[in-house]
Amino acid sequence: MGDVAVGARSGHDGPEGQPERPDDAAAPGVADGPGSGGGSENDDASTGRAEQPPNGSKQRSFWKELPILIGIALVLALLIKTFLVQAFSIPSDSMQNTLQVGDRVLVDKLTPWFGSEPERGEVVVFHDPDNWLAGEPTANPNALQTVLSWIGLMPSAEEKDLIKRVIGVGGDTIECKNTGPLTVNGKALNESSYVYAGNTPCSQDEEGGQFKVKVPQGMIWVMGDHRQNSRDSRYNQTDKHHGMVPVDDVVGRAIVRAWPVNRWGTLPVPDTFGQTGLGARAAAPVTAPGAVALVGAVPLVLVRRRRKAARGR
Repeated sequence: MGDVAVGARSGHDGPEGQPERPDDAAAPGVADGPGSGGGSENDDASTGRAEQPPNGSKQRSFWKELPILIGIALVLALLIKTFLVQAFSIPSDSMQNTLQVGDRVLVDKLTPWFGSEPERGEVVVFHDPDNWLAGEPTANPNALQTVLSWIGLMPSAEEKDLIKRVIGVGGDTIECKNTGPLTVNGKALNESSYVYAGNTPCSQDEEGGQFKVKVPQGMIWVMGDHRQNSRDSRYNQTDKHHGMVPVDDVVGRAIVRAWPVNRWGTLPVPDTFGQTGLGARAAAPVTAPGAVALVGAVPLVLVRRRRKAARGR
């Protein structure tokens, strides 16, 4: 009746005459590997799903990471203390009432790296220039205090550092007669805002109370705010620097009284040091921040010019 034998299925015709797929042909999108009920081994990658970690694997323990974190913190603290800010403890009454015994101050150590020098009126920390602390009691910190001080987590226990106010810089003439006022380059300073109440700007003792000095370049003249209780430049004029402090011995400027909390505050330069006619410091050295930035920018400009020239070829 027809050309096709009934019941003889050759794999080419399906039920009711519909063509049938070959047995070895896979439908589009259906995997032909094991577990063909859904997908292939690469399905997770193609869909963006992360593979699950092998059973039993865990993240690194917090206690194993803790020593690394502590090490990083110690290195950062040491770098901050060395190049940025360091804490110091006030050991005497020589800077009252600006600073009291036991106060902690933070000292800026960064700006001197860029050629900045101490200015009149600043409170600075400096290394003992020539045995000024002879006969003074020395600190005796325990091992823990020594380590914490070394990395900057506690105020410095270094007994060879002093803190005073800068009165004169290189080129200044400073004079004190009778009980004052103290003059810088012939201009009288109004020191009522920082000199200890009841003190006179100058002392009348012969050892160091009356003086007239000219500050050499590279030096500063310093005095304590508690004038009658401070062995400062006035009383060290017989040393090798004649009472002056080399700028190279300055650790940095005290900028903040950080402790105790109820005495927190900044340590600004008193207004009297900004009066007209007091005199200006000589031009800053070429190592100032602007000059450093300029030197650093030159190679960048040259590289950029070369790139532009190469594109134009």
